[in-house]
Amino acid sequence: MGVSSSYRFSGPFIVRLLGLSLVAVGIAVVVLVALVATLHLPRVVLSVGFVVAALAVVGLGLAATRRAAVVRFDEAGYRIRFVRGAGVRQARWAQVEDVVAATVEGTRCVVLQLRDGRTSTVPVSVLATSSEVFVADLREHLNRGHGYRPLPRTRG
Repeated sequence: MGVSSSYRFSGPFIVRLLGLSLVAVGIAVVVLVALVATLHLPRVVLSVGFVVAALAVVGLGLAATRRAAVVRFDEAGYRIRFVRGAGVRQARWAQVEDVVAATVEGTRCVVLQLRDGRTSTVPVSVLATSSEVFVADLREHLNRGHGYRPLPRTRG
């Protein structure tokens, strides 16, 4: 049975994303209050808006604590989820031709270049691990996927 690895978003990234989402919900509530007041809409509109906002906050909190895997490596290949602009989200190791480091919009990324010219981009700075650990694990899985076996360590 093969070894698999999973990587999640880092805590600080989740907190930042949750904070932005809460600000957006708050702005939506303020806009709704202003619309109800200026357009003399029924108060039930405001009540429904508050319920929707509360459900959104609870949903965001649950999603933040769930912390699903963003990148997963297994013996067959990799899978990327929840990353906007990731490109190819899933491929087999045999399809990967090269791995390079890049900076995309100021974010450190690892780019997996596939044999057909397509790419997969993983922003390592938002993962809950160091870029060195992530890249070492990626190389290990890629080497195994290409049939390379590490040489046994010798003493001496």
